[in-house]
Amino acid sequence: MGALHTYTVTVDWTGADDTGTRSYTSYSRDHEVRVEGKPSLLATSDRKVAADVSRYRAEELFVGAVSQSQMLWFLRTAAAQGVVVVGYTDVATATERIEGANSGPFSDIVLRPRVTYAEPISEEAAARLHEDARVQNHIARSLSCPVRVQPAPPVREAHVG
Repeated sequence: MGALHTYTVTVDWTGADDTGTRSYTSYSRDHEVRVEGKPSLLATSDRKVAADVSRYRAEELFVGAVSQSQMLWFLRTAAAQGVVVVGYTDVATATERIEGANSGPFSDIVLRPRVTYAEPISEEAAARLHEDARVQNHIARSLSCPVRVQPAPPVREAHVG
């Protein structure tokens, strides 16, 4: 068994008032997500209930964590194979299957990275990098829903002279 890493995150409900949770519609879902020594993330619930749309939602942070992990594994894989990446953007989406209580499991996560390379690379070589990173993505491997990677064709950095 490998080494164990522990991650500590504090979630603090900041929407509490004198009435508390007297009814489902009476309380604020506002809260903060904190990691010691870092800025707080202002968060709330999904849009299904009254929520401050300027705040992050757990579902958004969940999808972001999957995408972030994929990007970091991709960059590591590229560097290890001597491939120079100079840009990476992912527009990730997740689908939640709504069941009882207006909630349900995620059924699918799709990552759509667009990668810019310093030198030309074939679509096949780029696809192998994405697949190697997907296999290593420890966040995605921890999920029960599939995580699909659908990369855009490789882009070569344009050099302006």
